[in-house]
Amino acid sequence: MVTFEMIRENAQVRTYIEKGNANLGVMGFTKHSIGHAAKVSDTAARILTELGHDAREVELARIAGFMHVMGNCINRTDHAHTGALMAMTILRDLGMDPREIAVVIAAIGNHDEKTGTAVDAVSAALILADKTDVRRNRVRGRDRSKFDIHDRVNFAAMSSELTVDLEKRVIRLNIELDDEICSVMDYFEIFLERMVMCRRAAEMLGCTFKLLANGAKVLEDKRWKKVQKSVKKALTNAGIRSILIQLSAREQLKRGRR
Repeated sequence: MVTFEMIRENAQVRTYIEKGNANLGVMGFTKHSIGHAAKVSDTAARILTELGHDAREVELARIAGFMHVMGNCINRTDHAHTGALMAMTILRDLGMDPREIAVVIAAIGNHDEKTGTAVDAVSAALILADKTDVRRNRVRGRDRSKFDIHDRVNFAAMSSELTVDLEKRVIRLNIELDDEICSVMDYFEIFLERMVMCRRAAEMLGCTFKLLANGAKVLEDKRWKKVQKSVKKALTNAGIRSILIQLSAREQLKRGRR
């Protein structure tokens, strides 16, 4: 049986994570390091443990959480999908049961908010653990003049905690932000899609997702439909722009052939 310890100590897995993190550093992204992988792994496992899931499902969540960033060593674009394929190869070589491999790679392949969604308990736990890992030490530099909005949000996070209330079936992110660095609105601007994804992941686990920022409730349930509508509109507009760009490129190609 393939265990988390085998994956954590696997040379291939660690090399791919470290190379991916180095690649993202060159591109200006926050850290997606072994530390991030370990934290996501621990949090995903804790979520399912506290909700009463069986030990093997918890172990699969732990494995998926640790492996989920490997795809960054190939390219940031579609890293969830390439990472899932990389994980499949490694786990198959280690002799994992195909049914368990399917669970792990589904979680990895669906963890990015641009292309994925929760499809089962393990994927839901991975999404919640990954999207709520907001902390200052994920920022690589300390020169605030060079921060983008991702850096500001992470650097401003004085504390963040994801809790599970089994009795009320509530998964809650409590985050304290330094208002002088980043406002709650800045946080919401960059993490809107991620928070909607967390809500859907929580629902997959039979729970409600709640967000508290600086002690204030953000996005009460009655406001989620409005938020989802805004996200859908933004994604639709982005899709339309993409189609127009492709059509323009095709038209230019046709002209070049004439």
